[in-house]
Amino acid sequence: MNKRQFLRTLGKGALACMALPALPSCAARRPTVYPLVKGLPENWIWMRPELGLSDDDWKGIFGKIRAAGIEAVLPQIFNSHEALFEIDVPGVPVREPLLERLIPLAHEAGLQVHAWMWSMPCNIPEIIEKHPDWYAVNAKGEPAHEKPAYVDYYKFLCPCHPEVQDFVAARVEALGKIEGLDGIHLDYIRVPDVILAEGLQPKYGIVQDREYPEYDYSYSTYCREQFKAQSGIDPLTDLEDPSQNEAWRQFRYDAVTNLVNGRLVPVAHQYGKTITAAVFPNWESVRQQWHKWDLDAFLPMLYQGFYNEDIDWIGEQVRAGLERLNNDKPIYSGLFIPHLPPEDMPRAIEVSRQAGAGGACLFSYNSMTEEHWAVVEKALKS
Repeated sequence: MNKRQFLRTLGKGALACMALPALPSCAARRPTVYPLVKGLPENWIWMRPELGLSDDDWKGIFGKIRAAGIEAVLPQIFNSHEALFEIDVPGVPVREPLLERLIPLAHEAGLQVHAWMWSMPCNIPEIIEKHPDWYAVNAKGEPAHEKPAYVDYYKFLCPCHPEVQDFVAARVEALGKIEGLDGIHLDYIRVPDVILAEGLQPKYGIVQDREYPEYDYSYSTYCREQFKAQSGIDPLTDLEDPSQNEAWRQFRYDAVTNLVNGRLVPVAHQYGKTITAAVFPNWESVRQQWHKWDLDAFLPMLYQGFYNEDIDWIGEQVRAGLERLNNDKPIYSGLFIPHLPPEDMPRAIEVSRQAGAGGACLFSYNSMTEEHWAVVEKALKS
């Protein structure tokens, strides 16, 4: 990887990792460069639960996961459309209280359960109809629920809107009240990608060599008014190119950070729950300054294929993330199974460990083949 590619991928926050030494050999002892957090598992797996399975079916699934050396499951229990747990929040439909049923079954197998929740996208028709002002707006003035970026489900809420903050926090609180749940896992805790990962841009027939207004969020009334109150500037009318204004950029980082640190973390900890998040390595491109978040741990999605990179890049990103966190919090490498044939899995896991990751998180259970299970079990137990 040349220097230009490296800088483009990591952004300014990761420059320091360029000075680090090369990866040690696989035989080298794994460094511990983060404080161990009591009670956190080492290896995790994301899963989209299949509905209609019996308890015995789930016992078989959880037994297989635990036998492979995985210690925690992250079932998707809110997908921006409906919940798979009991929640008494207006506008949120409940498909069935599956999470409450899965917790004791997973615990019986020796697994922790961390509820995987989409945070900012909201595709609930009732919310769209009753609260159109809740949605993020791009620099062209287009609200996300009317003209979402890239894909139809990218109907992101505005992090500056006080009622949106209440709405997201209410879901975290409902999860916090569930007896036996080990943790809450935030996903899509951000705004839409202003620049997609390089490997994904051809899929959508676009070239993003800079920040274009149709992908630049959020210019909602709420964000603009709050920024103007701080700076005296309306970014939409007073700036020739708002995408290049550092204060406006930082304001949007802070909008998400304030939601996480000011609302979501305190609620989760109030109920004794661990709180983590799936985060982006190219954090600047999604306004996700996650190294400033007060979470218990971070699960960066180190999907090397999306960035046209190789497996060594996973280790580079672990080092960069730990440095941004001042080595104060653990990172668990999110590994994308469709881009990792079974023969590459052991190296991806070892590269993560050697870079200082606390472990790995696999995406996802639904993508695992029998060949993957065999090599993962051997790699995780080595």
